[in-house]
Amino acid sequence: MQLRGFVLAACLSGSLTACGAPPPAEAPAPAAPAPAPVATPVAEATSVTGKALVPMALPEADRTKFEANLKAAEEALAKTPDSADALIWVGRRQGYLWQYKNAIATFSKGIERFPNDPRFYRHRGHRNITVRNFDGAIADFEKAAALIKGQPDEIEPDGAPNAAGKPRSTLQFNIWYHLGLAYYLKADYANARRAYDECLRVSDNDDSIAAISDWQWMTYMRMGDQAAAAKVLERITPKMDILENGSYHKRLLMYKGLEKVESLLDATNADDLTIATQGYGVGNYYLVKGDRAKAKEIFDRVLAGKQWAAFGYIAAEVDRARME
Repeated sequence: MQLRGFVLAACLSGSLTACGAPPPAEAPAPAAPAPAPVATPVAEATSVTGKALVPMALPEADRTKFEANLKAAEEALAKTPDSADALIWVGRRQGYLWQYKNAIATFSKGIERFPNDPRFYRHRGHRNITVRNFDGAIADFEKAAALIKGQPDEIEPDGAPNAAGKPRSTLQFNIWYHLGLAYYLKADYANARRAYDECLRVSDNDDSIAAISDWQWMTYMRMGDQAAAAKVLERITPKMDILENGSYHKRLLMYKGLEKVESLLDATNADDLTIATQGYGVGNYYLVKGDRAKAKEIFDRVLAGKQWAAFGYIAAEVDRARME
């Protein structure tokens, strides 16, 4: 009786195993939620060889910042819909987020509303270079150049200020600088030279002088005018007031023989941005000096990266295609 009472007590207490009953089956685990579909990036441009170019993934902190800046620009435009400045900043902020088609559309809208404002042609021309529409860029910059003729120059506000917070370029500088680049990418070196000569006339600080001098040197070397290329280097010294364009300055010192090529570019270990920034200048140096194999190697390293919106990347893409 004592044993029977013990077993009964165990059954009444809910201990089914003590009664010889099987344990209850475990409840099935809830199904894991299906992964969210990954959006396929939309191409913002096409390379000169027909490759679709999709936006590079931005670091989270940068993306968050740029999105907040764009939202603020859009809100400012909503409050002042007749402001050319507000519209320009929406287009510029779109570009910083690799939204190049949207940026071009925004600047086109600005041209429709403000047809005599050279800034819209200047910025649309820049983004036309980005998307490899070099003819469209040339048309935009030539129009901008016509609109600024006889007009005073003006500082262009920085979207990404330098460490010193000092703007180093002007509207007229940027028009001539980018016009020269568009012609250079078309291998129209005579017109590139014309634009760069005009750009030098409105270059009033060492950052601007370094930037334009680098492209001038490359243009003159492509034209076979080594005397003009050498003259460019006469104004370049190791001690210049450089806040932004250190890469251009170092390349110019390399052309003068004051820097070694190896000190400018570690093609094996450098990140994509450094490769895109310095790679083209170094590759072009090898090319104009007759070392095509080394130039190809550097250009291919540039094109293996993701910084396809950088001017150096675009120029490497164009030259590498021509080498084939």
